[in-house]
Amino acid sequence: MKHTLKSIFSICLILSLFFANAQETAQKKEADVSKTAGVIPDNGNSKMVKLTAAKMTDTIVVPVKTNRYGLRVGVDLFKLTRALYDKDYKGIEFTGDYRLTKKYYLAAELGNENKTTDDERLNFTTKGSYLKAGFDYNAYENWLDMENIISIGFRYGFSTFSQELNNYKIYNSNPYFGETAAIVSGEKFNGLSAHWLEVVAGVKAKVFNNVFMGFSLRLNTLISNKKPDNFDNLYIPGFNRTYNGSFGVGFNYTVSYFIPIYKKKLKPEEATTGNKK
Repeated sequence: MKHTLKSIFSICLILSLFFANAQETAQKKEADVSKTAGVIPDNGNSKMVKLTAAKMTDTIVVPVKTNRYGLRVGVDLFKLTRALYDKDYKGIEFTGDYRLTKKYYLAAELGNENKTTDDERLNFTTKGSYLKAGFDYNAYENWLDMENIISIGFRYGFSTFSQELNNYKIYNSNPYFGETAAIVSGEKFNGLSAHWLEVVAGVKAKVFNNVFMGFSLRLNTLISNKKPDNFDNLYIPGFNRTYNGSFGVGFNYTVSYFIPIYKKKLKPEEATTGNKK
């Protein structure tokens, strides 16, 4: 847990610094555009004629902004690196999103997990794959050609998995003679499945050309859960640990690459300024 919190704080700090630098750069670009917008070429002459107060009714054409549309694919770095310090976990998750409109993105995650949970009374291993699909809404208003995302979205998740009960302890209501020894089981439960809904809040920032870093936080609620006899699904791949039977939380931090497919120009904006008499 300590490593996880350090990772979250580190990536939040990096992304915050990047956002601040990107905004400052965009403001400088916009300032340069504003300075040059007040100068127009004189017809028939090579001289530049500055706008004066008497000509403030002239129309200034703002440069056309272009939005890129395409597919972004990536991988969850948390699941890849977790195996380095957690011997009971192996997993991988691939992420992707496709830009539909200026603000909306189709989004999905596909992954596989193999996790051994050592609880107070149980030790069991969960193996399985999952798919989550839905959409994201970008609430961040980018400056000029920036492509950063601060999003909120929804997912429908589905997982197929198996459980193996490695060992367990029988509860002793009278511990006078000490705790009973763990009983080795090895019983397997196959063909299990679960369906759930997720609310997702996340950030993606462009760190290099077409390369993005980001993270997301997730709140999950089960809508169906196929349980084995005499056992419960305390951990579900893609959903994570279950709390109070149907509630779960999760997060990821990702590196992804944007594959541009086409560009879409916004309508030119015309700004008319002046003191009309």
